[in-house]
Amino acid sequence: MDLEALHRPRIEAAFRDRGLLADGASVASVHAVVDALDRGELRVASPPPMNDSDGDWTVHAWIMEAILLYFAVREMYSASAGPLEYYDKIPLKKNLGGAGVRIVPPGAVRHGAFIESGAVLMPSFVNIGARVGAGTMVDTWATVGSCAQVGKGVHLSGGVGIGGVLEPPGARPVIIEDGAFIGSRVVVVEGVRVGREAVIGAGVILTSSVPLLDVSGPEVVEYKGFVPPRSVVIPGTRTKHFPAGDFSVPCPLIIGKRSASTDLKVSLNAALRDLAVPV
Repeated sequence: MDLEALHRPRIEAAFRDRGLLADGASVASVHAVVDALDRGELRVASPPPMNDSDGDWTVHAWIMEAILLYFAVREMYSASAGPLEYYDKIPLKKNLGGAGVRIVPPGAVRHGAFIESGAVLMPSFVNIGARVGAGTMVDTWATVGSCAQVGKGVHLSGGVGIGGVLEPPGARPVIIEDGAFIGSRVVVVEGVRVGREAVIGAGVILTSSVPLLDVSGPEVVEYKGFVPPRSVVIPGTRTKHFPAGDFSVPCPLIIGKRSASTDLKVSLNAALRDLAVPV
């Protein structure tokens, strides 16, 4: 029996009725699901099939419910790392070296997050339910929020804030697809999906409620909650009317596309040089 068939009915029932957490089998299912997340056997959101370029990600609400129940069944405890003391419910991830993950002090990954072999984490934070792909760099003081899905070969520059989500269960997490470059101090929240190999310039704020305007063609094209693959995005503004007058409000702009190239480093350098993107 697969993990979903075995544990999903118990998780969904216990989420509706917390009294069922008095049952040892329900608590065991909660721990089993979070442990499977930690090993990469389950994930909060699954990408579309490789041959479906227009498909969307599938969010598994029952796994988010399991994470929320995990907080309910865990007890607070003290932990130490040298002179540092912590008091929390969720333990830190173990055996990162054995998993082929490089992590620089005082970087931290919570149990229930999965980091693929070959990822590099500078002093940063990865929360429960998140997933970080092989070859990805999570740079200094970057944060990967709960349940966020970060693909392979991604660069999260210094101070990047990738938002998390747990409630309501089923809400789409932030998704950063393979090969994307996220510039310094970028903030991505509210379930925004950044397409493959996109370049997000420094200081851009991406939310599902603020329009993203493609100004690279003869007419403006508006997106919400989605950055098309290979797009180059910079901070911008647009004029909005208020009762007190007209004012400029932040509005990210797509100003072009990454050039076609098999060498992504060359492609990225060309995008930054030709389009003068700050990173």
